[in-house]
Amino acid sequence: MSQVLHTPPPRPAEAEDDLAALAARHGLTVSGARPSLPAYIRQLWARRHFITAFATAKLTAQYSQAKLGQVWQVATPLLNAAVYYFIFGVLLGTKHGVKDYIPFLVTGVFVWTFTQSSIMAGTRAISGNLGLVRALHFPRAALPISFALQQLQQLLFSMAALVVILFCFGIPVGVSWVLTIPVLFLQFVFNAGVSMIMARMGAKTPDIAQLMPFILRTWMYVSGVMFSIDATLRNSNLPHSVEVLLEANPAAVYIDLMRFALIDSFHAHQLPHHVWAFALGWALLAGVGGFVYFWKAEERYGRG
Repeated sequence: MSQVLHTPPPRPAEAEDDLAALAARHGLTVSGARPSLPAYIRQLWARRHFITAFATAKLTAQYSQAKLGQVWQVATPLLNAAVYYFIFGVLLGTKHGVKDYIPFLVTGVFVWTFTQSSIMAGTRAISGNLGLVRALHFPRAALPISFALQQLQQLLFSMAALVVILFCFGIPVGVSWVLTIPVLFLQFVFNAGVSMIMARMGAKTPDIAQLMPFILRTWMYVSGVMFSIDATLRNSNLPHSVEVLLEANPAAVYIDLMRFALIDSFHAHQLPHHVWAFALGWALLAGVGGFVYFWKAEERYGRG
């Protein structure tokens, strides 16, 4: 009888080593693998033109079905401000003790809308664009960043109406208006960072998008959009921890800085202590932390 000798099949670890060596020899990489953080940043920068073009196209198409078209970019926040003025300013009397209340309110509404819309759009950035995510290869962070950029562009349109309102109420152009540039930059970084956090969470759990309006509405009510946080704290006996939370609230920080920059009756003593440190800190924490948090799940976006 002849004995047939069989070579034992390679063990799984050996097979994986052989495949890895074969891939390395032919310069192959894992499809859809997450790149390193520096490489990811370079890829994102290389697609900066796509980000700006995508944001502009989304902004143009946003009101394309409406007869008034782009007028709604300014009309929507103005109508919101009118409703808030009637309910909070007139009925609840929050306008008492606040100089230039209408410019105060409109500035708060416009700046808050920038944050609110950026976060809502970011929450749906992946889950609402699965076709694009699955069809094209690009750094997925481009989507939440482009949505934040779209909202910044819309805010700049609205700022034209805000300037008209300021002039109508006798507020002159001042040197402090230059401060709007760093304020908007820091707020944009903060908004983009939070948008990336919510984009990752929304990609995994789309139902979060249904919960966000309630969270954002609660956040708005404690952010001093319709009332003066400084006047409220001076006339109340709230615990110190609550005062710190109200003053350190990132939405309130950016709103107060914008009011300080644009409204000459809004003085420095109405700002929280270390307000610029708060503004910078929130931008770095949300911007850097949100970017890294989003990048860590890069290879999972669009997967079934």
